[in-house]
Amino acid sequence: MDLNKLKLSQIDTSDIATSDFASRTSVDTVQDNVSALSANVNVSNAWVNANDYTTYLQAQSNDYATLLQAQSNDYSTLLEARSNDYSTFTTLTANIYNTYTALSSNPSNTNIYVGNTLVSNTAVIFEASNSVSLVANSTSKIVSFAVQMGNVTSQVISVSGTSNTFVLSRSASNSSMMLVSYNGLLQDPTEYTVYGNNTLTLNNTEPLISNSKLEVRHFDFFDLPGTSSGGGGGESYSFQGTVSGYTSGGNNINTIDKFSFSADGNASDVGDLSQSRKWPAGQSSSSSGYSSGGYPATNTIDKFPFATDGNATDVGDLSQGRGLAASQSSSINGYTAGGYSTRNTIDKFPFSADANATDVGDLTQGRYVPAGQSSTTNGYTSGGGNQPSQNTIDKFPFAADGNATDVGDLTQARRGVAGQSSSTHGYTSGGRLDPGTFYSRIDKFSFSSDGNASIVGNLTLAREPVGQSSTTSGYSSGGGTPGANVVNTIDKFPFASDANATDVGDLTQSRSTAAGQQV
Repeated sequence: MDLNKLKLSQIDTSDIATSDFASRTSVDTVQDNVSALSANVNVSNAWVNANDYTTYLQAQSNDYATLLQAQSNDYSTLLEARSNDYSTFTTLTANIYNTYTALSSNPSNTNIYVGNTLVSNTAVIFEASNSVSLVANSTSKIVSFAVQMGNVTSQVISVSGTSNTFVLSRSASNSSMMLVSYNGLLQDPTEYTVYGNNTLTLNNTEPLISNSKLEVRHFDFFDLPGTSSGGGGGESYSFQGTVSGYTSGGNNINTIDKFSFSADGNASDVGDLSQSRKWPAGQSSSSSGYSSGGYPATNTIDKFPFATDGNATDVGDLSQGRGLAASQSSSINGYTAGGYSTRNTIDKFPFSADANATDVGDLTQGRYVPAGQSSTTNGYTSGGGNQPSQNTIDKFPFAADGNATDVGDLTQARRGVAGQSSSTHGYTSGGRLDPGTFYSRIDKFSFSSDGNASIVGNLTLAREPVGQSSTTSGYSSGGGTPGANVVNTIDKFPFASDANATDVGDLTQSRSTAAGQQV
């Protein structure tokens, strides 16, 4: 029989058991359950995947929001920093201008001080990219100021760790420097000392770490001598004094006289040297006066305090005993140059510690009783006796030990001359020409360029005096005159203009062959 042609109606279903249909129904039920389970699994998977994706998107969204917030904060910080820098610059500029106006508008007889520094009738020059904030009180006439970082250049110095003193190079256009960091750590400006010369001294008692690095920034700064550069840290060094002049020793006496720079008047006796002597050389640090050497052949270095009146103490020796030498002072060292008889030695001794002097160079010629002058970078020795007397102006550097070079001539060869220094020029006053002609002339030569001196005025008396320097005037005190006479006259002449000296007071006793100091 052909089953394919068999019709359903022809099949006898009576033999098919009912249980067969029940079994088939059970199978279908299982298949339906399996299908439902599969659907549920698919739904569950879809729900899990959806939640994971939502969580993923949320996490990415949070990360992106955090990134945007961080970038926004950084940008805000940058804008605020730049805004503060600009505001600071604007404030500094305004303060500088306002202070300049206040200083300029005050009557000439009004005393104005920066700290303890008298700046009345003083030319105050503000340089480009000035970094100093100044405020003048119109009632008290006290000027307060603080050093800020302005337009600066930066220098990183590697140090060996064997010292806490470093000699740094700087541009001639920069007048101060500030320690910024040590091995990447910012430094407190009250913990170091900065000088206007080329030396930075850290106030730590132990040497720095070997192979460490210092970052120093150099910046322009207006120069008010003897003032602190903010926060009690460093000070901008100047050779000129602002308070008093001193005349020590001479004529085999030991008296230390002091006279005021702020008002004309007589000197007072404020102490004694450790020994009587004539022709010592006088040096000045910011805190002490020194009298070194003396005639005959004394090598003693005496030191006396500026802060209080008192006697000097012996704190060291020159490399050789001698008197009639010239004296110079840098920010950190005293110098004694030349001396009797026809010495050419340049000795150097430190201000930071009591110690002996060392021989660090030679003058171009041996000579005695020349004048000494000091700029911020160099020592000068002018004139002096050498059979015959000389007119040579020698210059030697403070930054490095070395010999002097001949950089010009005085208007007249002579010895027994006094030396004075402004911030820009050296002065040589008085003196005599061997065997007996005395001079009253005041010579002036430039610190900024080598060249000959010119005559700019005369002392009140022709004589061999000793010199002192304030920020505004040169002083010539005492001195020997023709006929072996000595005087007690204190003369003063201005730095701002070329002019003759005037008699402004007397020493406590007539004397010559003394040393001069100032603070």
